[in-house]
Amino acid sequence: MQAKSIPDIVIGRLPIYLRALQHMLREGRQVTSSQELGERLGISAAQIRKDLSQFGEFGKQGTGYTIKFLADRLQEILHVDRVWRVAMIGAGDLGRALAHYGGFAERGFQIEMIYDSDPEKIGTKVGNFVVRDSANLLAEIKAESIQVAMLVVPAAFAQPVAEQLVEAGVKAILNYAPVNLSVPADVHVQHIDPSTHLQRMTYYLE
Repeated sequence: MQAKSIPDIVIGRLPIYLRALQHMLREGRQVTSSQELGERLGISAAQIRKDLSQFGEFGKQGTGYTIKFLADRLQEILHVDRVWRVAMIGAGDLGRALAHYGGFAERGFQIEMIYDSDPEKIGTKVGNFVVRDSANLLAEIKAESIQVAMLVVPAAFAQPVAEQLVEAGVKAILNYAPVNLSVPADVHVQHIDPSTHLQRMTYYLE
């Protein structure tokens, strides 16, 4: 079955399942069930079984799932059984914090380069990186065949920078700017807007 025929909401749950399985592996566990996964994640066992069945059969009724096997298969499905090289655009406070976050490498993503247009930031170091000039972004990312980018720029600059990334051959953009991006259909954008999530939560507060 082609990945494009799978509902995006299902794809969005797979990394959550994978994270839980990897945590179980660190606990020394070998076998789990949809019921246990559901209790850990707050998702019904039936929903987990239905999601996984979109990609084949991974367990047996009465015996559950072999954790390592299922985790390996989810990594293959999500294409994170390899290391993806990532370009980050934006070396402000959030960009610098993300550059220092070690969790990306653990999950198959390696930041390779960081860009900014601020002359005061260009040439400075962020961890092991030297901030590059955004004026060279298109040529350098294209030359390095980078397919994944993190966009951590003010909203006013997000669309023009995204267009450069697309021209450079980037096919996946994690967008932290609080604005929707217009990109070709073959470029996938994931929006991360903490303020939106906060507003969603406050709906439930008195």
